Amino acid sequence: MAYLTFNRSKLKHNYTALKALFDQHDIEWAIVTKLLCGEEALVKEVVDLGIKEICDARISNLKVVKELAPADVQTVYIKPPAIESIPELVEYADASFNSEFETIKAISEEAGRQGKMHKVIIMIELGDLREGIMGEELMDFYGSVFKLPNIQVTGIGSNLNCLHGVMPSTDKLIQLSLYKQLIEAKFGRKIPWVTGGTSVVIPLLQTHQLPAGINHFRVGETLFFGTDIVNHGPMDGMEQDVITLYTQIIEINEKPMLPIGELEANPQGETFEIDESLYGKTTHRAILDVGTLDISSEYLIPFKDLNIEFVGASSDMLVIDIHDNERGYKVGDFIPFHLKYMGALTLFNSYYIEKRVIDN
Repeated sequence: MAYLTFNRSKLKHNYTALKALFDQHDIEWAIVTKLLCGEEALVKEVVDLGIKEICDARISNLKVVKELAPADVQTVYIKPPAIESIPELVEYADASFNSEFETIKAISEEAGRQGKMHKVIIMIELGDLREGIMGEELMDFYGSVFKLPNIQVTGIGSNLNCLHGVMPSTDKLIQLSLYKQLIEAKFGRKIPWVTGGTSVVIPLLQTHQLPAGINHFRVGETLFFGTDIVNHGPMDGMEQDVITLYTQIIEINEKPMLPIGELEANPQGETFEIDESLYGKTTHRAILDVGTLDISSEYLIPFKDLNIEFVGASSDMLVIDIHDNERGYKVGDFIPFHLKYMGALTLFNSYYIEKRVIDN
């Protein structure tokens, strides 16, 4: 049976490395836990690190955080909330990212009903064209929000790279910092956070290109994968295998390299071209107990056997080519894979994949 391992010791190593980096630059930061899909045992490992702020994009996941650490950890909802979810948002999120005035107004009313003060980070559009108000709307927007009761504006933020792949730059982040200064000057209100930092911004911090005004980061991918997203490689001094997928071999056979019979599109809509040079040739194929229901092979990274080739997958099985089977694989053996972020996300969201917390 396929399973995921979540390595407590390596997670702690990466957390310590990031904390040292942010402490060195006097930057506050939060851990983004949406990858963990609210799995209580895994969220507890993050809470136990000692972080004081956790961000997520699902209110149900923030509820888990509140149950584990009701007073110690600030919870932040990091996408504009749906109107229908506002009662639960105010109950389980101490703060939220927002870009619609009517939504913030509804939060203000609900916070009044619950006797709470809700913190708001207003998102600004810097070019990636996901959430965020346009710069020319900024002053009027903030002016309206400042008038609302039960709302405390604690930050200005932006998101880059997540939709169209627009990369952060020194110029864009200076722009974000200047917006904050303009708002403070016009309204005489202090805005503590400029949350322009994510995993993709960490290389700018390391190379001393981050504007001084950026004082808050929210980090998920680099913590869990130890990756330098900009340079598409490992981050120096960090562990890349906090999370590992182990897949079990459920069949091995020497089979023809080409399918036999008339070909049409498979259930995934894929069609295959015949390479006539492979007629009459055979290879060893292994079937693993995961499929497209669990993860796409594009998100799997072989690391112990670099000769593995992906042949294809159906809903519940993945076929790999192991060539001459020089390693002597047999039914019941496990083949491990490192994961890309989106692949890990689908696996953590799968009811069918066991998750195990381990130490080194």
